Amino acid sequence: MKPTKQLHQSIIEACKQNNAKAQMQLYDLYYEAMYTVALRYVKDSFEAEDIMQDAFIKAFRKIYLYKEEVAFGAWLKRIVINQSIDWLKKRKLTLVSINEEVTSIEENDDWNVGMNISYNDIVSSIDKLKEKYRVVLSLYLLEGYDHKEISQILEISEVTSRTHLMRGKKKVQEQLKNVYYG
Repeated sequence: MKPTKQLHQSIIEACKQNNAKAQMQLYDLYYEAMYTVALRYVKDSFEAEDIMQDAFIKAFRKIYLYKEEVAFGAWLKRIVINQSIDWLKKRKLTLVSINEEVTSIEENDDWNVGMNISYNDIVSSIDKLKEKYRVVLSLYLLEGYDHKEISQILEISEVTSRTHLMRGKKKVQEQLKNVYYG
């Protein structure tokens, strides 16, 4: 059962007072969604669990910074994404840097994958990509980050972010074409 907005705010306020029962209530409300977000990036259920736990600990320590400018779930999701990216960086994720002479890349927002393909089919195809493409596509398409933000998060150039997005989209299109039209 989803709590009312007023109850939700009172749970958050109690968490700001370091109330363990309220922290558990907040955890119960969000753990499943946050686990899914972490798993989308790290592809390992045990690591995703650890990342999610670490993100909650960080959120509870920093909850005094939450000002209700965005939904709490969105605030927490950003922490989970950052924890996931940090984990990838610790694994020394190597995102291939392309030649800087490539100065402009035409982004084709026309996916041409067909009307009968679901969101889940697209997410499933993204999940099968190499890590460098999967992470950029997830941040851009699923989380709504722009190339400047992605370049800062992953410590790559904006051109590299655009290239990974373009190549990742192309690979998703090919996968979906093979499944549905192959």
